[in-house]
Amino acid sequence: MSAQKFLQELEKKLWTAADKLRSTLDAAQYKHAVLGLLFVKYVSDAFDIRRQELIAQFQDETHDYYLDPADYASDAEYQLEIVTELEIRDYYTEKNVFWVPQLARWETLQNHSKLPPGSEIVIKNGKETVYTIRSVGRLIDDALEAIEKDNPKLKGVLNKQYGRLQIDQAKLGELIDLIATIPFVHESLQAKDILGHVYEYFLGQFALAEGKKGGQFYTPKSIVTLIVEMLQPFSGRVYDPAMGSGGFFVQSEQFIKEHGGKLGNVSIYGQEYNHTTWQLAAMNMVIRGLDFNFGKEPANTFTFDQHPDLRADTIMANPPFNMKEWDTGVADDDPRWQYGKPPSGNANFAWLQHMLYHLAPNGSLGLLLANGSMSSNTNTEGDIRRALVENDLVECMVALPGQLFTNTQIPACIWFLTRDKSGSKTRPSPGLSQGERSSTIPHYRGGFAFSGLVEEARLLREKQTPAEEMLWELLRNHKFMNLKFRRQHQIGDYIVDFYCHDKRLVVELDGAVHTTEERQKKDQKRDAYLSSCGFQVLRFQNHELLNAPQQVLDAIAGEVTSPSGRGQERVNRLRDRRGEVLFIDARNLGYMKDRVLRDFKPEDIAKVADTFHVWQGAPDRHSREGGNPEVYEDIPGFCYSATLEEIKKHDFVLTPGRYVGAADEVEDGEPFAEKMARLTAQLQEQFARSSELEGQIKRNLAGLGYDV
Repeated sequence: MSAQKFLQELEKKLWTAADKLRSTLDAAQYKHAVLGLLFVKYVSDAFDIRRQELIAQFQDETHDYYLDPADYASDAEYQLEIVTELEIRDYYTEKNVFWVPQLARWETLQNHSKLPPGSEIVIKNGKETVYTIRSVGRLIDDALEAIEKDNPKLKGVLNKQYGRLQIDQAKLGELIDLIATIPFVHESLQAKDILGHVYEYFLGQFALAEGKKGGQFYTPKSIVTLIVEMLQPFSGRVYDPAMGSGGFFVQSEQFIKEHGGKLGNVSIYGQEYNHTTWQLAAMNMVIRGLDFNFGKEPANTFTFDQHPDLRADTIMANPPFNMKEWDTGVADDDPRWQYGKPPSGNANFAWLQHMLYHLAPNGSLGLLLANGSMSSNTNTEGDIRRALVENDLVECMVALPGQLFTNTQIPACIWFLTRDKSGSKTRPSPGLSQGERSSTIPHYRGGFAFSGLVEEARLLREKQTPAEEMLWELLRNHKFMNLKFRRQHQIGDYIVDFYCHDKRLVVELDGAVHTTEERQKKDQKRDAYLSSCGFQVLRFQNHELLNAPQQVLDAIAGEVTSPSGRGQERVNRLRDRRGEVLFIDARNLGYMKDRVLRDFKPEDIAKVADTFHVWQGAPDRHSREGGNPEVYEDIPGFCYSATLEEIKKHDFVLTPGRYVGAADEVEDGEPFAEKMARLTAQLQEQFARSSELEGQIKRNLAGLGYDV
């Protein structure tokens, strides 16, 4: 069975069964009951998988953890030693597996959830203790408490409210049995992928069940996918200031996996005001094994910013539309209001400017807002929009079709903004295979004459000049290949050792401190950020420069002259888009998935995203399938590339419909006179048929004694 079919059958089966168990509990409460137990199942299963690995390792003569039976007096003593070793926490934490105390293990919950109140069970955690069962809900709460206590990273993440749920305790026991039936075995899926899919599916179903309130924690997957596909967050810092249950982060993970990228190149930052929704998001990340920073606690983004110093590379959000009374406790001169103080009666431009404030110099953002944000002149909104356009921050506007959301029928749009439309930024792609690199990227062979600089390096070393001072002397004043280098130059939140703006090149010199594992992790994260901004990074050890300056200079020259840099990534060069804004009218895309909700098909998402990327790209950009270069063209009724001068003529209104115009009508070639004759003849036939049917109905009614 294919992975997709397997997941579809699984999700329908689980949702149908879970909904039957809901009883009288409303969806908002039941959501936490189901999702919390899904989380316990995940950490418990991950724990059990590690236990099985350890058992095999204890019996493997070639493994460091091997326990030799010959060292024990009897088989019983040997087996007891294995059981004892399995309870050592370090074996689990070394593999980033959460330690699950016995009370919280799934087998404990499932085996004892049917016991009557007052029953006693023995729990072994180093020593034996007796636990008295008061109710199934209390048992689950105590299990969650035990997990949090033994895993500080989960402190405050778990929703311990099962004992207070107004639900038949027997139903909770049945819910435990239901979740236990989730099959975590599939030939092409890992256990966490299966549970992660189920978790996200349940979030969507609960959002539908809750109706308007559901939109507070869930953004429809197709909209999230569209924004992620357009921004392509392969690496760097990803931020959502109104994260809900973390849908943008989940889709970013999926996008990176599908395109062969590395999850370790992305750092996740988020903020959420609602405490229970914050917990849902945290569990959503943990289930997928994603590191995240959601701040110290749930908090209001405007009054208690959890990431005040963050400058993110990609920002995506679906904040509440047209939120009122948002600015209590927010100063009028807040540094975030660079383009004007947003009106108190509507937070749309407060969200937008908050995101801009946190955007890195080469960053891009995508923000869902109500359609009114594109044209409203209420209070200061028109002035703010004008300032955004005049400062050339707006890159693309997308008008969405109606009925996409579970919680509102307000027409919506997506704003895409960027700080740099100059074309200096690149769109990073996943790493190439070794075969692709060797066939597509030329390698530098050397051949540069640096004898003068090498001799200067020798003299500097004789004077015991520090490595960094030495390299600066070799690079400064256009000495090296007539290039201008800067020293101790700031890029985003980082200060780099040497920087050449013309070649987008960073050169770092590392001392002994950089050899530690902790520092190497920091350097990797730093390099990933710089790469995501379109820079190439070269690192050398101090001793390399001191002992072999020719090799260091050759390596830098190779980077400068190679058209594809070091060949570690394929990058899609972006063209200079300054003074231009792309408008896309997607209101006619999508299909009605039921009587209430509209959804996008994959080809709809691809059409919008590809149009955006072709418009962004340099003339040599090729299509997804390869082949001939793609060239952007305006399509009446769908997309139009406007200049700032054109936008000014429209009074800085950013509604795509004003710019894309109407789609061209297809001529059928039939002369007008002939067409009218044919249509009127057809209409006469339909009138005659209508009169005939009317007479038949009257005769039938008369036969029943009813004259009309």
